[in-house]
Amino acid sequence: MSVAAMPKPPPFALPPCDERIAELYRYWLAIAPGPDVLPGRQHFDPTAVPRLLRWMWLVEFEREPLRFRYRLVGTEHVTALGRDATGEWLEQAHPHFTLSTAYQQFVAAAEFAMPGYYRGRPVYYLRRDWMTIERLILPMARNGWETDLLIGLTVMNPTGDAATAGRSPCGR
Repeated sequence: MSVAAMPKPPPFALPPCDERIAELYRYWLAIAPGPDVLPGRQHFDPTAVPRLLRWMWLVEFEREPLRFRYRLVGTEHVTALGRDATGEWLEQAHPHFTLSTAYQQFVAAAEFAMPGYYRGRPVYYLRRDWMTIERLILPMARNGWETDLLIGLTVMNPTGDAATAGRSPCGR
């Protein structure tokens, strides 16, 4: 089955997560133009989620070979990385990207329209006082079924405590 013929996977259940992650996920579900159809960039309105923008990023990609490039990087990531990585290939911005657990999630989102969630140790950021990050990767498709853009949100947590305030069951 070609990627273009693959249906959108059903919404997936995330564990309790940061409310910002949950908010982006709910918004992504709400802007889908129909059942079993992915939302595209044309459906995304940044003014609908203004409080999330500084933690968000957009990643575009080429398919052959599969490579990912930052199209937009939120200000929290500019601060965390110590520079604005907009326009950089992810393997350029993060030298070990293709060996990381993040890479597999980016591939699954791009190739199979599978959302991805991660909570764990940060790998790429300069500040070492963060104990955990939470990352959500969501596929977008201009035509509704062939992923052409990834939208995501990464929050940095100063402690590894999953019970911190602001946790919410994602997808509700």
